[in-house]
Amino acid sequence: MVADSRVQQLRPIDGLSHVRGETDKPLIEKTIGAVLADTVAACGDRDALIDAPSGTRLSWTRFMSEVDTLASGLAAMGLTKGMRVGIWSPNRVEWVLTQFATARLGLVLVNINPAYRLSELEYALNKVGCTALITAASFKSSDYLGMLRELAPEIDASEPNALRAARLPMLRLVVRMGETRSPGMMNFDELLSLGRERPADLAAIGATLDANDAINIQFTSGTTGSPKGATLTHRNILNNADQVAARIRLTRDDRLCIPVPLYHCFGMVMGTLACMTRGAAMIFPSEGFEPLATLQTVAAERCTALYGVPTMFVAMLDAPEFARFDLSSLRTGIMAGAPCPIEVMKRVNTQMPMGEVTIAYGMTETSPVSFQSHTDDPTEKRVATVGRIHPHVEVKIVNEQGETLPVGQPGELLTRGYSVMLKYWDDDERTAESIDAGGWMHTGDQATIDEDGYCAIVGRIKDMVIRGGENIYPREVEEFLYRHPAVQAVQCFGVPDAKYGEELAAWIILKPGASATEDEIRQFCRGQIAHYKIPRYVRFKDELPMTVTGKPQKFLMRDAMTEELRRG
Repeated sequence: MVADSRVQQLRPIDGLSHVRGETDKPLIEKTIGAVLADTVAACGDRDALIDAPSGTRLSWTRFMSEVDTLASGLAAMGLTKGMRVGIWSPNRVEWVLTQFATARLGLVLVNINPAYRLSELEYALNKVGCTALITAASFKSSDYLGMLRELAPEIDASEPNALRAARLPMLRLVVRMGETRSPGMMNFDELLSLGRERPADLAAIGATLDANDAINIQFTSGTTGSPKGATLTHRNILNNADQVAARIRLTRDDRLCIPVPLYHCFGMVMGTLACMTRGAAMIFPSEGFEPLATLQTVAAERCTALYGVPTMFVAMLDAPEFARFDLSSLRTGIMAGAPCPIEVMKRVNTQMPMGEVTIAYGMTETSPVSFQSHTDDPTEKRVATVGRIHPHVEVKIVNEQGETLPVGQPGELLTRGYSVMLKYWDDDERTAESIDAGGWMHTGDQATIDEDGYCAIVGRIKDMVIRGGENIYPREVEEFLYRHPAVQAVQCFGVPDAKYGEELAAWIILKPGASATEDEIRQFCRGQIAHYKIPRYVRFKDELPMTVTGKPQKFLMRDAMTEELRRG
């Protein structure tokens, strides 16, 4: 059972939905590079990174050596503190090395979703002014180099580090992964070779860095259209990683399997950074999630911890080959990104057998985790709630007037503390809309907190759709569909789905005299926006339900569409 002292610390204040996390252990006030050096000093010969697809195995000492070599290569190319470096790739060794190498130099790593297509890539690179882009050649149906050449055809006649592209005016350096050479680009291995030839004075550079420096930008799609660049510091993500690791009791003896994407906080904060704070091994089963590869890797590497969204765990449990894998080494892990059905939690507890799996809740803007269950919380609490507050975090539930509500009453969840992002990059207006004068981050999620401090997410004040752990903001898709010459009006919303939790639906009014088919609308999206944002259901309507003031009534659309799908 949970210790009485911990219960007292995590209970609401004065009967109101206001909770403060423990502050017994001080926060880490170092940079990522400094903590990496500490880990190497304590765990040098132990496994740091194991990548099943490439066969790469690195101890912490070797890992830091590779990181420093890459950092030296980046420095030799003229990259200095504060410059933005994009990373566009599935889970690969190069992604992790880039994450830590940019941190060593004080560069700002810009996470680019591997599913991004042309318009999204162009926006991301230009919004934050990326000077360099490190990219895979391709992944699944995405031809990264082909898309890049379409946006910057000038690259074929350019020298590496001297790109001048009309549509990507800030981009100078493109580094590609793989052995094949591409005009105008540098190979990743060339960058490492350059780093070995011209080692940088990383100690001197490190002395100029501060824990409160911006170190990472992650794009979160906005309800008002274009994505926002949540800007995070060393202090933000390093401490959140440390708190996540503590909540699942991660130690240097643990081996964490990371099938979740690195471009999310789930992979690069709760995954790689959490392992680094404890000296645990980070293990990658595949470039993108594959149930069989994950099961094989857990068994072969005797992993003790595993991450995933609920649909990932279901896919593994339902794999025909599941029974032939010895998963007895598993102890703990995290299930996050979508609500977890109780039957799924019970199967994970008993069949995998991860008796100490936890649930976590957060958002990119809060580094990400604010609430997480404990390893000894009852199963019912682990599925009905998102656990209790993290240390050094403060939360409250408020009504529309900003008044803190009594325990048990639903309202908007607000978060404050070290984990709140620095800002949205180059967007003071939307930063001010999200973080108020008191430092409270307005999450847009509707939640309740009970008398023991457990938080339940009961709805979304914003219209965000969560499809298989991926966040979709309908307004962003609507803005894109308005580009279609036949579209006069469009509203997008989520409908329930047995496999993904939710799917996106679009109701469209066509312009007078125009025509379009459902497939034509979806084809218009392909190659331009990420596949998971493409509406699964498209319906053409003569009118859309609106309030008397002209606001769309998405709940009526959702109810009608859900009933249509139920009837089949």
